[in-house]
Amino acid sequence: MGKDKIPVTAATRMLKQANIDYSQHLYTYQEHGGTAVSARELQVDEHQVVKTLVMADENGKPLLVLMHGDREVSTKALARAVKVKAISPCNADAAQKHTGYKVGGTSPFATRKPLPVYMEKTIQDLQRIYINGGKRGFLVGLSPQVVIDLLAPELVAVGIKPS
Repeated sequence: MGKDKIPVTAATRMLKQANIDYSQHLYTYQEHGGTAVSARELQVDEHQVVKTLVMADENGKPLLVLMHGDREVSTKALARAVKVKAISPCNADAAQKHTGYKVGGTSPFATRKPLPVYMEKTIQDLQRIYINGGKRGFLVGLSPQVVIDLLAPELVAVGIKPS
């Protein structure tokens, strides 16, 4: 995939417009490969790869969760943090409807409608993160502070090691 052109997405347009310094990383997307594949392809620690998860509360109100690639979200802890009864992942169609991005290419930047963003608080401790740039097989590398400055996420402690 090395010869492929770097895509221009709503996310990269937003980053450029905000004068954000970021790196662009293409890799061969694998269906259901997740962050393990992107981390391997980029030769970075999976903990630095941040996934953008689209979830909804019991009333169907959507939200984004930014989580380390090697962690899962405790939906119970997230529901407590958000002060709702329950939170669950959206299906692919709902996620695309809310964000404008295909699952596997969901970026937290420039979503179709503004969504509340919750970020695992330990992400801010990393020097650099790799997060989806708005297309499958495309990550952008930047400082976690950029996410905080642009999206003003609520910092939460809801990450758990996969069982």
